[in-house]
Amino acid sequence: DNYWHMGIPGPGGPDSELFLDRGPDFGPEGDIEKAGDRYLEFWNLVFMQVRLSAVRAKDDFDVAEDLPAKNIDTGMGLERMAMLLQAKGSIYEIDEVAPVLERAAELGGRRYGVDHTDDISLRVVADHVRSGLMLISDGVTPGNEGRGYVLRRILRRVVRSMKLLGVDEPTLPELLPQSYQMMRRSYPELDTQWDRISAVAYAEEQAFRQTLRSGTTMFDLAATRTRSAGDVTLSGSDAFALHDTYGFPIDLTLEMAAEQGLSVDEVGFRQLMAEQRAMSKADARAKKGQHADLSAYREVLDTAGPTDWQAYQALSTESRVVAMLREGSATHELGVGDVGEVILDRTPFYAESGGQNADAGSFSWDGGTAEVLDVQRPVRGLVVHQVRIVTGSLHRDSTVQTQVDPQWRLGACQAHSGTHVVHASLRQVLGPTALQSGSYNRPGYLRLDFGWGSALTETQVRDVEDVANEALRKDLPVSATLMTLPEAQAAGALALFGETYGERVRVVEIGGEWSRELCGGTHVSRSAQIGTVVVTSESSVGSGNRRVEAVTGLEGFRYLARERRLVRDLSELLKAQPGDLVGRVGELLDRVRAAEKELTRSRAEVLLSRAGDLAAGAVDVSGASYVGKLVDGAGTTDVRTLALDVRGRLAPERPGVVTLVGTTDGKPSVVVAVNDRAREAGLRAGALVKVAAGSLGGSGGGKDDVAQGGGTDATAAATALARVERAIVDGLGGVPSDGGPVT
Repeated sequence: DNYWHMGIPGPGGPDSELFLDRGPDFGPEGDIEKAGDRYLEFWNLVFMQVRLSAVRAKDDFDVAEDLPAKNIDTGMGLERMAMLLQAKGSIYEIDEVAPVLERAAELGGRRYGVDHTDDISLRVVADHVRSGLMLISDGVTPGNEGRGYVLRRILRRVVRSMKLLGVDEPTLPELLPQSYQMMRRSYPELDTQWDRISAVAYAEEQAFRQTLRSGTTMFDLAATRTRSAGDVTLSGSDAFALHDTYGFPIDLTLEMAAEQGLSVDEVGFRQLMAEQRAMSKADARAKKGQHADLSAYREVLDTAGPTDWQAYQALSTESRVVAMLREGSATHELGVGDVGEVILDRTPFYAESGGQNADAGSFSWDGGTAEVLDVQRPVRGLVVHQVRIVTGSLHRDSTVQTQVDPQWRLGACQAHSGTHVVHASLRQVLGPTALQSGSYNRPGYLRLDFGWGSALTETQVRDVEDVANEALRKDLPVSATLMTLPEAQAAGALALFGETYGERVRVVEIGGEWSRELCGGTHVSRSAQIGTVVVTSESSVGSGNRRVEAVTGLEGFRYLARERRLVRDLSELLKAQPGDLVGRVGELLDRVRAAEKELTRSRAEVLLSRAGDLAAGAVDVSGASYVGKLVDGAGTTDVRTLALDVRGRLAPERPGVVTLVGTTDGKPSVVVAVNDRAREAGLRAGALVKVAAGSLGGSGGGKDDVAQGGGTDATAAATALARVERAIVDGLGGVPSDGGPVT
C-alpha cells in the first residue's frame, strides 16, 4: 500500500519502509504519519518495476510500461543507524560528530538544545567541518567551479555560522582537529594527509575572513539602499554582484538578508547566473569551434560508429571522411578557405584531453590539402577535426591521407612526460600530500596545479628542478599498461579526484614506481628524450592551490640560451663580471632611489615655495577666500601637500577654500581643502571635490576638511575650477567673484 517515485515521469514501484519505535519520550503511540519523531525510518527498499508516464500526486499516476530490468533500490543511512544504536536524538549527537558541535558551542559560549537558531548554526558547523575534512582528503581544493566550489561553500559556511555564534577569531584550527581525531579511526589515510588538509582549510578560512569583511560592507550598503527605497527585497543584481565580486554564495546572502528582515530576488539572481554561464560556455565553445547542440555529433556516432583512434600507434593513416559539419550543420563539401569539422573513420590525431593539447598536422587527398586546426571529442567515442581547406575541395566519403606533425607530437610527448616528472619531483621534495589538481601541456610547455598552502621557497623550486633533471639524466624507461581500476589502485597509481575512468585504465610509469599515474596522453619512451625541464615560474592560483610552469625539450634549451644572452648583455652594459651583476645592480638601484628621494624633495620645495603667492592671489567669492589653480606636473601627493599649505596661509577669520588641479602624464588629479570657518558656513570638501572631479571625467571623495579625486580629461581643469567657485556661491548664497583680490 506504499509507492515510491520521483514526483516526475520515470521509474517507480512499491516501497517497503522499516521504522523503529523510539518510545513515548519522542511522541504518542499511533499512526506513523502523525506520531512526530517517535517512529523513525531507518531503511527502505523500493521494488523498481515500472516506468511512470505522468505523476499527479504520490498515489495518483499513470504507468507506461514495465521496466526492462527490474531491481531493488535499497537505502539505509549508516549515521542514522549509529544514532539509533547509540540512543541519540539526532545524527549531530553521534560519536563522530558531537565533539565538533560541542567544541563549537564552547567557543561561542552557547549550549546545544537551548536556542533553536543557535542549534541550526551548531549543526551546520558540525556537519560542514567533517564534510570539508573528507573532501580535502579526497584531493579536492577550494575553487570557483565544480567540486572545488562545493568545498569552498562548505568551509565558508562554517566561518559564517561561527560568526553568527559570536566568534570572530579563526575557528577551523580549533574544530578541524576535533573532526580529524574522530574520523581517523574509520579513515586511517587521514593520518598521512593531515598536514595538507589542515593547511588547505586554514588558508581558505583566512582568505574568506578578509572577503567577509569587505563583502559584508558591500552587503550592508546594498541593504541600506534597498530599505531607503522603501523596498524589502534585495535585488538580483546586488546578490549577483556579491557572488561575482566577493564570492558570496547565494545561501549566505539569503541568510544575511533574513537577519535584516529582507528577502532576495532569487529569480533575478539565478537569471544573471544563467546568463553568465551561457556566455562562458559560448566563449569556450567558440574558442574550440564547438556548438551547444550535440545532436549532429550523436547522429554521426549512431550512423558511422566510433572513430578508430590510433594516436598511440601511428602518425599517419589512410582514412575515409564519414561526415562533415559547417557551423554545426551537416555539409557534403568544404571549399578553399572554408573552416569546418571533419569526422574520419580512423585517425592518428590526439584529441585534446587530460590536459594535453590537440595534435597539429594536415590532410591530403587527390587534388587538395587541409590544415588541421584543432581536434576534440564532443561526444564519447567520436574524434572531430577542425580543419581549414588550403587547396581543392573536400567531399564526404573522400579518402584522405592524414599526417600528424611529427615535431609537434614529439614536443607534446616531451611536455606531457615532463608533467609527470615534475609531479613526481614535487611529491619527492614537498611530500606525498603535494597532489596534482590540474594540468595543461603543449609542445615545449607545461603547467601543473597542485594543492599546497604556501609559496615555494627558491630552494624548493631549485630542488624540484634538480630532481626532475636527475630523472632525465638516469634515462628512466617509460611504459603504458592497460589494467582494471582496482589493479591500478593496488599498484599505487595516482588518479585525479573527480575524473571519470572506465573499466580498464591506462597506467603510465616512469622508472617503475618512481612515477605511476593514470593517464591517456602520449609520452616519450625514455625520460632522457624529454631533453630538459626548466621551471620558469611558481605562483598562486587560489587559496590552497599553487602552480608550477616549466619548459621542456628544445624550448627549455632556448629559454636557458636567452637567459645566458641576457646575462652577457647586462655584463657588457654594466662593465661587470656575471658573478658581480647582482651586487652591481643593487648599487645602481640604491643610487636611483636616493636620486628619486632628492628629486621628490626638490620638487616639493619648489611647489611649496609657490604657496605664498597662491594664498596672496586668493579672490573673494561671496565672502570666502578662494584659491583655484592648475598646477602642471604635480601628482596627487604634491597637490595635497600644497593645498594644505595654502589653506594654512589664508586668513583664519573668514571662510577659505583651496582647489588645486594637478596633472601628470596627461591625467588630472584634484584636491579641495577648506578651513574651519568654511565648514561652519556649510561648505564641505568632500562635496566640492565631486563637483571638480565630475568635470574632469572622474570621481572623488574624502572628509569635510580635505578631499581628493581624479579624472581623465586634463583639458577641463578651468571648467572644474569654475564649477567649484559656482558651488561656493550656491553654498554661501552670495554673488560670483569679480576676480578681485580679497580685501
